[in-house]
Amino acid sequence: MKTPAWTTEDSAELYGIREWGHEYFDISKTGEVVVNLKDGKKIKPVSLASIVKGLRERGTQLPLLIRFGDLLRGRIDELNEGFASAIKEGKYQGVYRGVYPIKVNQQQEVIEEITRYGRKYHYGLEAGSKPELIAALSYMHDPEAYIVCNGYKDEEFIDLALNAQKMGLQVILVLEMPTELDLILERSEKMGIRPTLGVRFRLSAESAGHWSGSGGDASVFGLNISQLMHVVDHLRDKGMLDCLRMLHYHQGSQIPNIRAIRQAVTEATRVYVGLVQEGARMGILDLGGGLAISYDGLKGATEASSNYGTKEYCADIIEAITEVTAEAGVPHPDLITESGRAIVAYYSVLIINILDINRFEPRKSVAELELDKDAPPLLRNLYELRIDAEKHATKTSRDRLQEIYNDAIYYRDKLRSEFNYGKVNLRERAHGEELYWDILTWVSKMLESCGHDGSQMDRLDTVMTDFYYGNFSVFQSLPDLWAIDQIFPVMPIHRLKEKPTRNAVLSDITCDSDGKIDKFAHSSGINPTLPLHDPQIEKGHEYMLGIFLVGAYQETLGDLHNLLGDTNVVSVRVENGKVKYSRELEGDSVSEVLTYVEYDPKDMLTRFRNLAESAVISKRITATERREIMERFEAGLRGYTYFES
Repeated sequence: MKTPAWTTEDSAELYGIREWGHEYFDISKTGEVVVNLKDGKKIKPVSLASIVKGLRERGTQLPLLIRFGDLLRGRIDELNEGFASAIKEGKYQGVYRGVYPIKVNQQQEVIEEITRYGRKYHYGLEAGSKPELIAALSYMHDPEAYIVCNGYKDEEFIDLALNAQKMGLQVILVLEMPTELDLILERSEKMGIRPTLGVRFRLSAESAGHWSGSGGDASVFGLNISQLMHVVDHLRDKGMLDCLRMLHYHQGSQIPNIRAIRQAVTEATRVYVGLVQEGARMGILDLGGGLAISYDGLKGATEASSNYGTKEYCADIIEAITEVTAEAGVPHPDLITESGRAIVAYYSVLIINILDINRFEPRKSVAELELDKDAPPLLRNLYELRIDAEKHATKTSRDRLQEIYNDAIYYRDKLRSEFNYGKVNLRERAHGEELYWDILTWVSKMLESCGHDGSQMDRLDTVMTDFYYGNFSVFQSLPDLWAIDQIFPVMPIHRLKEKPTRNAVLSDITCDSDGKIDKFAHSSGINPTLPLHDPQIEKGHEYMLGIFLVGAYQETLGDLHNLLGDTNVVSVRVENGKVKYSRELEGDSVSEVLTYVEYDPKDMLTRFRNLAESAVISKRITATERREIMERFEAGLRGYTYFES
């Protein structure tokens, strides 16, 4: 029976793009990944490969980070309209005023876009440090939006916030620690202003997911119930209890289970009601972050996904608050959430090219295999095992296949042992290793025809795995992958009408054993390898992969491992049917990253020139060669830190 031809639908199912892509990404009929961008009121699918081609023609090298402002705006719409719908359906009396936490992606382009586009929703900002507050005050000028000030606050931070409040902005100073209150009250009195205060509370409700420890009793920041009551009493004594306007909590990031979210909202609303009953003015409930997105495309409460969508998230929050406040007869509070990951993750895609591959391929056919007459017995056993397997291939049974596999393992391990005792020389061991790999490759090809699932052949995974070397740095572009085993969707951006025939681990160019990706979401599960096509690099073809959902945290958390710096960046939009490139930012040059670690490129140039001149004087090179060497050295300083083609 003829095997059906591979289609783009097969690729879509294999890589799960329609599950994690959130309707932003898909595959075209020509087999290329497309991003769905707005062109006026229409949606236009744009090929990522065509975007790269256009930038290549303009001289931009890979790796390349592509930003899509449309996707950022789409996420702002989805969250705000989700709450608007839930508020209307639930007859909720408060309003929603979300804030974006700057720490999730501090890039100027992100903050400018959020404050500009988000103004129609009065969408605000959350600042957790003095630099973030200064960024917020520079861009957030909407008097109906909130600026929520979290984190540790010194006198200068507090003064900036209070002055902004004087100028008409809605700035809320959140008490993270009990000791902050006295300083805020002292500065407020000196400046003649009554501050707008919030208080962060440590929930007892258990969270879920990788970041569950950032909320609840284990939280580093926030007040426990006793400290909270002390704040209330202190403000009452000072005649400033009316300044306490907001209760805030943070349950954690990327919370996969909606039940955990609802449980936390219920407890927080109970605390909010209690503060109202204590006489605090209140009026605002800040639920912090936690809205999850699907990194792995799997349906369920996995750490890289969730068992709910944005609409359910909004509806459940409104319902939970309504139930508690109705029972207590307390007015509905205005709501704030601090969703960051859910807003910006889709916004950026990293495009890389494959530079090289490492795989086992027998150097000789079975017919060409031959051994010396004095070859060690174990080597001859491997040789005869391989010849016999090929000779009787059509008669190989399931049991015989397992036997061949077991014998190959035994002979190879014994051969290694004899090498360590000096009974086998280096060339003989190399020949034995090649026979071993050849036998296991043959076994892997025979599995399906023999009805063997390979479950008892654990070493086959190693045989079938290629190493694809990508032009990128895990540590610079995907730090969460290395640090916390974050899953990111990875797939080819072209050739998706072809069936992928190789299983690969993806390595970066840092020469670090941690600089690799060996956990991939595909085929409805998490797998140690990724199905890819033969890159055909030796034929001059370019093979490109996209790494998706990298808009949250990755840019500013990246480090300079191996002095590989920021990648090239471009923002892309569609206008009148045409792709427009804007904000083309060159990645770090070698000279720039060296200055980050305190080198002086001019001094380095002088030092190298002196070395070259001494080589001329000692007649190791000519003066002409010195000029050429210096030109190359200077070009190297100006060049991209990544592989340049």
